[in-house]
Amino acid sequence: YTQKNNMPVNHVHVTVYQGRMSAEAADRVAAVASSRPSTPLQTSWFEFLLDGSLLEKHLKKANPDPTPVQLIVQFLEQASKPSVNEQNQVQPPVDNRRNRTLKLLALEVAAHMKWDLDVLEKGLTIPVLNMLLNELLCVSKVPPGVKHVDLDLSTLPPTTAMAVVIYNRWAIRTIVLSSFPEKQTKPGPHQMNVINILQQEKEMTENILAVLKEQANDSISVLEGALQLKKDFYVHTLRTLDLLAADTAANGETESSTAGLCISADELHCQVHYDVGGIFFHQGCTDQTAYQKARDHFRQTKDLLKKLDSTVHVHLDEKRLAGYWNACKALTEDCDSDSQTTAYDQINSLIRAHNYQVRIAAVICLDNVTHSLPNHFRQSVLREFLYKVQQGESGLDEVCHKLCICNAIRDSLEGEVLSVRFQQLLLKPNKWMVDFILEVCTLSLEKEHLSETLRRKIGNFIKTLCENLEELPLLFVVSSHKLFIELLKEEERKVLMEQMRKKSATINLSAKPLPSFYDIPASATVNIGQLEQQLILLLEPRKIRQTLIELHGLAERSYWKVNNKWEVPPDYINVILSIKDNLTKDLVYILMAKGLHCISIKDFAHARQLFTACLKLVTEFSPKLRQVMLNEMLLLEVRAHESMTAEGSKERPPPDLVSRVRGYLEMRIHDVPLRQVVGEECVTFMLNWRENDYLTLQVPPSLVMNNPYIKLGQLLASTCKELPGPKESRRTAKELWEVVVQICSVSIQHKRNSDGRLSLIKHRESSMGILQRYFRSMSHFMLLHSIDDIVNEVTAEHLSIWPSSIPNLQAVDVEAVAVTVTELVSYALTLNSNNQSWLITQADIYFVTNQYSAALNIYLQAGAVCSDFFTKVVPSDVYSDQVLKRMIKCCSMMNCHTQVAVLCQFLREVDYMTAFKALQEQNSHDAMDSFYDYIWDVTILEYLTHIHHKRGETEKRQIAMKAIGQTELNTSNPEEVLQLAAQKRKKRFLQAMAKLYF
Repeated sequence: YTQKNNMPVNHVHVTVYQGRMSAEAADRVAAVASSRPSTPLQTSWFEFLLDGSLLEKHLKKANPDPTPVQLIVQFLEQASKPSVNEQNQVQPPVDNRRNRTLKLLALEVAAHMKWDLDVLEKGLTIPVLNMLLNELLCVSKVPPGVKHVDLDLSTLPPTTAMAVVIYNRWAIRTIVLSSFPEKQTKPGPHQMNVINILQQEKEMTENILAVLKEQANDSISVLEGALQLKKDFYVHTLRTLDLLAADTAANGETESSTAGLCISADELHCQVHYDVGGIFFHQGCTDQTAYQKARDHFRQTKDLLKKLDSTVHVHLDEKRLAGYWNACKALTEDCDSDSQTTAYDQINSLIRAHNYQVRIAAVICLDNVTHSLPNHFRQSVLREFLYKVQQGESGLDEVCHKLCICNAIRDSLEGEVLSVRFQQLLLKPNKWMVDFILEVCTLSLEKEHLSETLRRKIGNFIKTLCENLEELPLLFVVSSHKLFIELLKEEERKVLMEQMRKKSATINLSAKPLPSFYDIPASATVNIGQLEQQLILLLEPRKIRQTLIELHGLAERSYWKVNNKWEVPPDYINVILSIKDNLTKDLVYILMAKGLHCISIKDFAHARQLFTACLKLVTEFSPKLRQVMLNEMLLLEVRAHESMTAEGSKERPPPDLVSRVRGYLEMRIHDVPLRQVVGEECVTFMLNWRENDYLTLQVPPSLVMNNPYIKLGQLLASTCKELPGPKESRRTAKELWEVVVQICSVSIQHKRNSDGRLSLIKHRESSMGILQRYFRSMSHFMLLHSIDDIVNEVTAEHLSIWPSSIPNLQAVDVEAVAVTVTELVSYALTLNSNNQSWLITQADIYFVTNQYSAALNIYLQAGAVCSDFFTKVVPSDVYSDQVLKRMIKCCSMMNCHTQVAVLCQFLREVDYMTAFKALQEQNSHDAMDSFYDYIWDVTILEYLTHIHHKRGETEKRQIAMKAIGQTELNTSNPEEVLQLAAQKRKKRFLQAMAKLYF
C-alpha cells in the first residue's frame, strides 16, 4: 500500500479481513442464528451500490448497523477482491466502475466521520486505513510522482492540501501508536487458514510501518509547513466527493476544492502541534533534544486550546496532553512560571539538580498530608533512587529509606498492604529510622478535618510497628511517643508492650438533642432567589422552616421543586404530596430529602436532626407518615451502626435497636407504604449480628411464609448454625441452595418485559442485595459460577456443603451470578483485606477472566499475609497444587518463562515437562538467568546447562553451572539440608516476585 517518499501508489491485490470471517458473512450468520425475529437484518454492502441515497440515510441513524467503520471495511474488502481469468489465474482487482464506486463510498463514510483519526484508528487496522488514505490522496488530485515534502501546500487547492496533511498526520500517529505494546492473540486449534491470514496482515503492517518510520522526518517537515499557513483549511465531505465523482475532468480547482467542511487554521494547528509533539516525544529516547521540540509543540497546543471557544474538529486526549506536558517539563528543565508550583514539578527539579539528600524526602513527606501525588509516581521515585544505588552512586541509602517509610505510611492511610521492602527495612531498625517514622506519622495527622478513620489507620500502623520491633529500647521510643498515647487505648498499650494483638475500639458519637422550632417568627426581608439558595444549603430544621415561611410569605408556590436533586422514595411521594397545606408539604418533603442525602454521605448527626424534626411534624396530623418516619429512622440507625462496623468497630448493637428491628419485621400495619430496602437491611442486620436463634426459632411461621426476605434470612441463619456439624445434618444447606439457584435462574414460562428481562422474580434484586451484604454466603455463587466448567473453577470456603450439580443449568443467569461473585468478593475484602481465602477467590476471578497479571498479584498477596511476607513457609492449603498451577499459567501467559520453571519446583511432584518447555522459550520477558539462583532442583539446572551449551550461550551456561555447583544442592546431602536449601530459595524467590508484582 505504501511507497517511500509519501507518494500514493497503485493498489496491489489485498483482501481486507475483519476478525475471522468477512463482516458480511458474520452479520448474516448472526442474523440467521438469532432467536429474536424482531431484530432487523443488517443492510448489505451491495444495497448501497443500488441506491445512491441510501448511504447518507443510513449514516444519519442513531445506531446504524453496520457501523461506519464496518462499512469502510466491507467496501474496501469488496473493492480489493481479486479476479480470476479464463486460465484460472488470480489477477489483481479490476479497475472498473463498481470498484471505483465502492472506494468512493468508503471515503464518503470517512467524510461523514469528519476524518476523525481517533475513531478511524480504533476501528480499522493499519493496512485498511493506509488503503483508505491513499484513496483520499488519489481523489484529492495530489500530484503523482512528487514527494509530499516537495509540495508547496500554499499553492495547492484547499482540499488537496488537507488530504496531504491528514495522510502525514496519520503517518506519524501510527509510528507512535505502534510503539505501545499489544497483547498478541493466540488462535485456537484447527484454524490454519486464520493463522495464515493473520500472518499476512502482520507482514503487511510491518512493511507499512517500516516505510512510515523511514519517511518520518519528511512527514514532520510537511506538517511543520502546514503550521506556517495562516488561512482556513477545507476537508472533503459527502457533497464534495459526489462532485468529484460527477466531474471526472476536475483538476483540483473546481468548486469541490473550496466547498468542503471549513476547519479554521487555529483548530488545525492545535491538532497538528499535538500530533507532532507526540512524534518528537517518541524520538526523545534516542535524541534528548527532541524532548525540547515536543515541549514547544505541546505548549502551542495548550495555548491554542485556551484560545479556541469550541474544539469541534480537534480530537485529542487532554489527560494525555497533560501527561506529555509534565513529562516534558521533567525532562527539559522547563523554566516556566508555573513549573515549580506542584510537588510533582519540585521533585523533578530536585532530581535534575541532584539536590535530593534532604529536600526530596521532605516533599514526599509533605505529600502524605496533601495526597497530590499518585502512588505509582511515588513508587517510581523510589525505584529511581534504588537504580542510582545499583549504579554505584553513594550516600543515597538514607534517602531510599526515607522514601520507603513515607510510601509505607501513605499505603497505610489508603488501606493498602505494606510493601515487602518496608517489611524488610523493619528487620534491621535503628533509632533514627523509628524517629523518622513517628515524625512522618505526626505530620500525616496535621491535615485539617482529619477523619476518625485515618486516625485509626495511623493507630493500626503504630501497632504494626510495635509488633515488628524486637529491641526493647526502640519499643520504648514508640510507647513513650504522644501518638502511642493519643491513638491507642490504655488496654491496647499494655497488650502491645507484651507483643500481643487486640482490635481497637471506636468512639461513639451521640447526636445533640433537637430543640423545638415552632415558635420562630416569619419575616420576608430578602428576595426569593436568595432565600431559595439559602434553602438549598441549610441543614438545620429550624432555619429550613423559617426560610420556607418567608418564601411562602413572598409567593405561594411549591418550593419542594426548587432543587431537582431533592429526592424522596417513590413509595412515599403520593402520601407526601397529598398533604393539603403547602407549607407543611414543602417542609416534610425537604426534611426527608435532605435527611436521605445526609445518610448517603454518612452525615448521620444531621440526618438524625432532620428526621427527628420531620417525625415531630407529621405526628400531629398523619399516623401513616409517622410510621413511615419511624421506619426511616430505624433504617438510619441500622446504617449508622453498619458504618461504625465498617470503620473497625466490633461493638454489638444496643438491645433497643435489635428490638426495633424485630418489631419492624413483625409489623402488620395496613395501608402504610413500605420501602423494600428497609426489609432487606433489617434481615441483613440480624444476619450480620448473628441473631440466628431469632431467625431460626423465634420468628413467627406466618412471617416466614409471607415475607421472602425473612425466608431467605432464616435459611442463611440455619445453614450458618449447622456449618460446624456433620454433612448429614446440613439439610437446610440444600434448601438454601435451591432458593439461590431459583433467584439466579431465568424461567421461559413467564412473560418477558419489553426490555427482554423477566417479570418472574419480583424480589430478585432485593434478594441479591441481601446476599451481597451478607458476604459469608459467597460460596453459593462460586460454585454456581464454576459448576459448568471445572477448568474455570473459582474456589471459596464451604464449597463442600452444596450439591455438585444443577438440574437445569441452562436457566441460570450467568451474567447475574458473575456480577454477584465480583461484588461479594470485593465487599468482603473491604472488611478484611488480609483474609487469605478471599484473596485466593479474588485471584481466581481474575484468572478465569484472563487478567493474569492481576491474578498473580493477588495470589502473591494471599501468600504474603499468611507467611509474614514470606519469612515463614506458606501453608500448603493456601499454595495448593491448583493455585501453584494457576500461578504458573499466569507467568506463562505473560511470557515470564523462567518464573514458570522456578514455580514448577513448588508442586508436590515437580512438573519437569512444563519446566523444560518453558526453558526452551527464547522470548522470555523476565530476568532469565538472574532467577537461576532460586532453582534447587538439580535436574532442571542440568537441563539449563545443556540448553545453553547447545545454543552457544557461554555466559548463561556459566551462571547455571555456578548454581548447580553449590554444595548445599549436592544430592548426597542429608534430606534436612536439601529441604533447608529449597525453603531458603522459595522464600527469596517469592519475595523477589512480590517486589515485581506489588
